[in-house]
Amino acid sequence: MKKVLITGGCGFIGGFLARRLAESGATVHLVDNMARGKVDGFLKELLARPDVALFERNLLADDALADFDTDYDVIFHLAAILGVQNVLDNPYSTLFNNVRMLDGMLRFGQRQKTLSRFVFASTSEVYAGALQFTDMPIPTPEDTPLALPGLELPRTSYMLSKIYGEMMVQHAGLPFTIVRPHNVYGPRMGLSHVVPQLLEKAHRASDGGSIEVFSVDHTRTFCFINDAVRMLVACAGRDACRDQTLNLGTQEPEITIGELADIVIATVGKSLKVDEGPVTAGSPSRRCPLTSRMTELAGVTSEVGLEEGVRQTYEWYAPMVFEGAETAVAK
Repeated sequence: MKKVLITGGCGFIGGFLARRLAESGATVHLVDNMARGKVDGFLKELLARPDVALFERNLLADDALADFDTDYDVIFHLAAILGVQNVLDNPYSTLFNNVRMLDGMLRFGQRQKTLSRFVFASTSEVYAGALQFTDMPIPTPEDTPLALPGLELPRTSYMLSKIYGEMMVQHAGLPFTIVRPHNVYGPRMGLSHVVPQLLEKAHRASDGGSIEVFSVDHTRTFCFINDAVRMLVACAGRDACRDQTLNLGTQEPEITIGELADIVIATVGKSLKVDEGPVTAGSPSRRCPLTSRMTELAGVTSEVGLEEGVRQTYEWYAPMVFEGAETAVAK
């Protein structure tokens, strides 16, 4: 990859992806409207590189990238309206604007003269309806028939925008790879995610006290950011991944949120009890991707164990956010 464009490039995944690509020798252009991202220490260091540039643009504008070159090799479209509460509060704009942004980026991709891959970040949420209404296999393969929860439910808007988007990508006439990320976590992600939320609760709790944990019996697998970025880079660079839809994540261990809380407590190093809170509304009871296609086609598997990933995440959050002036990005 010689020249790469990343939308949502100031966000959690986009930032780490940009750093890895720049370190590999690529010229990297980040596009972000900065509505939820921020220029933190990580990003300042990244932008100090001569091969990385940030463009603050609103991708909902028809001419957002009209002045950009037509020689990008790879486009990673990570930008989206997301966040559970944001989606619940704004279902119409979530659906409409996610589709509108993607349409603009696909048209931009069609202008490129040397494009080898358009990588679209879908979501594991596309499986939510199948889990609810069918006997969905777990770990879940990519060819699982998709089903929709009730259209009257605000949360459906986000996953529907991604299902709609997957079909747009498949029929846009571009060389593509669709990835469905599953519970990616790590340093610098927003605080509205389960791993940093639990870390913050445990960090601030008094030794011998307790923390409230929601949906304790729901199960998940977790993918550390370094592994997720390696998968993204491999997907974009391998011919075998062209025109494929791939789960991006870690297949095992599948653990309960209560077990995750135990790992967090051990990481923080306190004696804490878990107070069982209510089930989070709309939260799937299980989520675990089958990753054999990612392994076969991209040649990548997860390498960072959960305990190690949680430790690295805490070592960043404790001084930078919990006790420092830094704030985690919101994407």
